[in-house]
Amino acid sequence: MGFNLTVNWQTSPAEEGEFCRDHSITFGSGQTIQASSAPEYKGNEHFVNPEESLLAALSSCHMLTFLAIAHLKRLPVTSYVDEASAELGKNEAGKLAITKMILNPKIVFADGVEVTQETLEKIHEKAHANCFIANTLATDIQIKF
Repeated sequence: MGFNLTVNWQTSPAEEGEFCRDHSITFGSGQTIQASSAPEYKGNEHFVNPEESLLAALSSCHMLTFLAIAHLKRLPVTSYVDEASAELGKNEAGKLAITKMILNPKIVFADGVEVTQETLEKIHEKAHANCFIANTLATDIQIKF
């Protein structure tokens, strides 16, 4: 199984000595979003930035894995809201990197479904251990050109 997308940037008017960071990302599903760098790096604050995209991928993957596990355990979920955050800092090599990602999911189970804190923690642990994105973040990245 593979996944594809297209990142498309075209030159556009910008301030002298600068370049526009706005671009589009078209996913294999056909959806297109407008993206840019973070505003702190001269990007467009109205567009998605790579750091947000990475955080969204992790949060979404964890949620989908959590929901699959809860479904298999016959624990119906009616609501899952994650107000996730990420921190930019320097890694061990002194390079700027996302150094911390915090998921903060709030889950509501169906009426009458009792879930202990211990069970909830075990589902989250299993979801994290089986989330494709969480398992990928320390992976080798190849650049072919």
